[in-house]
Amino acid sequence: MSEVAAIERPEEDRQEIESAVVRFAGDSGDGMQLTGSQFTMTAAIAGNDLATFPDFPAEIRAPAGTTFGVSAFQINFGARKIMTSGDKLDVLVAMNPAALVTNLEDVKPKGIVIADSGAFTDRNLAKAGYDENPLENDSLESYRLVKIDMSRLTVEAVKEFGLSNKEALRSKNMWALGLVYWMYGRKRQASIDWLETKFAKNPDVAKANIAALNAGHAFGETAEMPAELGTFDVEPAKIEPGLYRTITGAESVSLGLLAGSLLANLKIAFCSYPITPASSLLHQLARMKEFGVLTFQAEDEIAAAVAAIGASYAGSLGITSSSGPGIALKMEAIGLAIATELPLVVINSQRAGPSTGMPTKTEQSDLYQAVYGRNGDAPMPVISVSTPSDGYEVAIEEVRIATKYMTPVMVLTDGYITNASEPWRIPDAGDAEQFDVNFRTDPTDFQPFMRDNETLARPWVKPGTPNLMHRIGGIERSYDSGHISYDPDNHQKMTDVRAAKLLGIANDIPEQQVDVGEAGAKLAVIGWGSTYGPINRAVNNMRDEGYDVAQIHLRHIWPLPRNLRELVGSFDQTLVPEMNNGQLRTLLRDQYLLPAEGLNKVNGKPFLIGELEDAIRARLEK
Repeated sequence: MSEVAAIERPEEDRQEIESAVVRFAGDSGDGMQLTGSQFTMTAAIAGNDLATFPDFPAEIRAPAGTTFGVSAFQINFGARKIMTSGDKLDVLVAMNPAALVTNLEDVKPKGIVIADSGAFTDRNLAKAGYDENPLENDSLESYRLVKIDMSRLTVEAVKEFGLSNKEALRSKNMWALGLVYWMYGRKRQASIDWLETKFAKNPDVAKANIAALNAGHAFGETAEMPAELGTFDVEPAKIEPGLYRTITGAESVSLGLLAGSLLANLKIAFCSYPITPASSLLHQLARMKEFGVLTFQAEDEIAAAVAAIGASYAGSLGITSSSGPGIALKMEAIGLAIATELPLVVINSQRAGPSTGMPTKTEQSDLYQAVYGRNGDAPMPVISVSTPSDGYEVAIEEVRIATKYMTPVMVLTDGYITNASEPWRIPDAGDAEQFDVNFRTDPTDFQPFMRDNETLARPWVKPGTPNLMHRIGGIERSYDSGHISYDPDNHQKMTDVRAAKLLGIANDIPEQQVDVGEAGAKLAVIGWGSTYGPINRAVNNMRDEGYDVAQIHLRHIWPLPRNLRELVGSFDQTLVPEMNNGQLRTLLRDQYLLPAEGLNKVNGKPFLIGELEDAIRARLEK
């Protein structure tokens, strides 16, 4: 179906802007995630750089119209490099009072608030905690308020399809999307094609949604809109030529795990148990059966981890994933993998804790757990993902280290990275370096814990290999034979060699580079994980203002890069922003006696660029 024809208003006065931050917010049943994903698709097609931030309610089915059930999707898109999903909102689309009250504080002064006045009923106002209608008093005077009865206009737009009022209102999100498409001069055809494909078996639903989308767009084209609602033009971004797609953190990690397994010539056995926000990784890998990916949903977290260890013992690549509470349950099994020295890939999609905490909000509070969190001296490598697309390379690196050094490896991602998306230049698979795994088949002088002179890794033997039967388990083993041993000196030796193997990985990872600025600056801002985007933008902004500041961002958390001590020692001051109470700061003080200063935030939201700019300015001006 082609786009509807309409007499469009002259739009020569469109305001050209470099970037915009738009958030769609409504009830969890209003389709805000779908609306945001469609807008993301059109922004990508238009050639904009972008970053998104889906925000879900924790309740499975909160009462409609309550603040607990608000779902939101934010996108920052522009003609320049976009590093974050944006600080303050240029446009908030609020589908009901609850969406308005929970999101209004994020709108910039004089920002646009588009509200569905038809949803601001006395009942919905009461559910959101309003004593009176904010659309009818002066409480929103600091914003550019646009009141539109989207509910009524949507019902009118789809009445020809004979839908009930409730069914008709399900298309309200498409009406709002059509209006915002008009505001930013976006084409509708990609969304129309998607709707026709999505609802191919129910064409009336497809037609109703398309009609609502077109009606919202036509409303902007033909109506006498208030002056508050402007029209804008965002030019394509100047990015490196290539084939791009938008990708979420869950998608990039899953593709990286697949690529890593192919580079190692191994089959994947992904063993997991559903938990927010890690479940999306299970969903992604379950779709890859044609590549030989085996997925197993266990009855609990412990079973999932042990099943993955069993898969590695049998000669596959055992992978397990979870979030903080589930990782805690897996820790004894991870200790087993460390003791038996089997490769195990562990993905930790961090969320706000402790315990259940805020399961749909983001945090970086599992670094202690990853580096220190097992009984006994049981070190394991820890790597972090910095952006949604970064998960691809990190997952390949995790597979390489796990198989080369015969060890579990933990990757720290988080809820923001897992759900957020950005453009990703699809790599050429032929550019990746193969790292085939060599299984031991020669029985000559075989001992199960004889070690490679360089890596200190023990041999990997598939069960059933002729003449290579050996004992393996969690009780301490003899250094040579692998038989059970309670000898004190042997335990000391095994503990020492496992630690040496881990620390030796520092010689096999890149030296730490300065991401922005130069070594020896007055201030280094050191981060890890999803703080990369806001730190990068803040440091660049402050350098443009003449401040002597640099950015260092860590991928390898443990072991730390071999040159990091010397590098961080070259700066006058160090600032470590984290979405926790100072865990990387503690690690840096522990290893280097570094007088690092922390900037900590644990409210479930990512850092704002402005927060970091204020912190940098305060430290360099004191």
